[in-house]
Amino acid sequence: MPRVFAYCRVSTADQTVDNQIREIEAAGFLIEPKRCIAETVSGSRAAFEREGFSRLVDRLEEGDVLIVTKLDRLGRNAMDVRGTVERLAKDGVRVHCLALGGVDLTSAAGKMTMGVISAVAEFERDLLIERTQAGLTRAKAEGKRLGRPSLLSDQQRRIVLEKRAAGTSIGSLAKEFGVTRSAIQRVGRLGA
Repeated sequence: MPRVFAYCRVSTADQTVDNQIREIEAAGFLIEPKRCIAETVSGSRAAFEREGFSRLVDRLEEGDVLIVTKLDRLGRNAMDVRGTVERLAKDGVRVHCLALGGVDLTSAAGKMTMGVISAVAEFERDLLIERTQAGLTRAKAEGKRLGRPSLLSDQQRRIVLEKRAAGTSIGSLAKEFGVTRSAIQRVGRLGA
C-alpha cells in the first residue's frame, strides 16, 4: 500500500494551512500528521529551493503519493510546477492535485492537463511580451524617453561634459554632483 503525504504551503506568517488540511481530509485522504508537511514560504521560490519541500522529497520513495490542494502549492509558475512534477514522477512518486479533480499529474491524463496548463501559461507570457513591446514602441514614437530618469539636470550634464573635456576626473565629478561614477560615465557616453 502506498504511503500518502501532503504538502501544504502558505505565503505569510498570518496565514494557516488549516483549510488545506481540511480540504485534503474532505477528499478522503487520511494523512498521518508526520506525513503532512506544512511551511510558510513565498510561492515565488521554486519548490526545490524551499526547506520544507526539500525535506519532504528526501523522505519520498517510489510508489508514494503526494497530495496538494492546488498547483500553485508546488511552484511559482507553470514551468516550475511541470519541472517539479516531472522530477517526482522520475522518482516514481505520484502527484495528486485536488483542484484538478484529484487527477494524478504523473498519469497520461495528468500529463495532458499539465501540457495544456503549460501551453496556456506560455501563451499568456508571449501575449504579455507582445503588449510590452507594443507599448515601448508607441512610447518611443511619441517621443517619450524610456528608462530611469537622469540623476542630473540638462545643465548639470553640460557642466559635466565641459569639465570632463577640461580634464576633471570622473571621481571628483561624482563627488561634486553627489552621484555615482557610472552616472558621470553615462553622461560622457550619451552627451548632453
